[in-house]
Amino acid sequence: MTEAVLRSGLGTRAMVMAAFSYLSVLCFVPLVMARDDEFVQFHAKQGLIIWMTGVLALFALHVPVLGKWVFGLVSMAVVVFSVLGLASVLFQRAWKLPLVTWVADRL
Repeated sequence: MTEAVLRSGLGTRAMVMAAFSYLSVLCFVPLVMARDDEFVQFHAKQGLIIWMTGVLALFALHVPVLGKWVFGLVSMAVVVFSVLGLASVLFQRAWKLPLVTWVADRL
C-alpha cells in the first residue's frame, strides 16, 4: 500500500466523515456532505468501490455450486479492505488500497 498526500484540516468532522466512508451504505454521506475536502473524498471513493463490490457479490449467490464460495471470498475481502480503510483514517493517512484505488481513480 502506498500513501497519498492530501490537503485537509483533519478536524473531528473530517475524521468522522472519512470513517463513514468504510461503513457500508454510509459511504454516500461523505460523498455528498464533504465535497471540498480531498482527504474525505479520497476515502469516500474507496469506500464506495468497496461497498459496490459487496453488493455485486450478492449476485454470485445465484450461481449454483461456486456462488457461495465466490460470495464468501469477496465478503472477506470487503471486510478486510474496510478494516484497512478505517485504520487508515484512524492514523490520519490516505493509504491507497490495492485494486480499490485503481478503480476509484477512474470515477
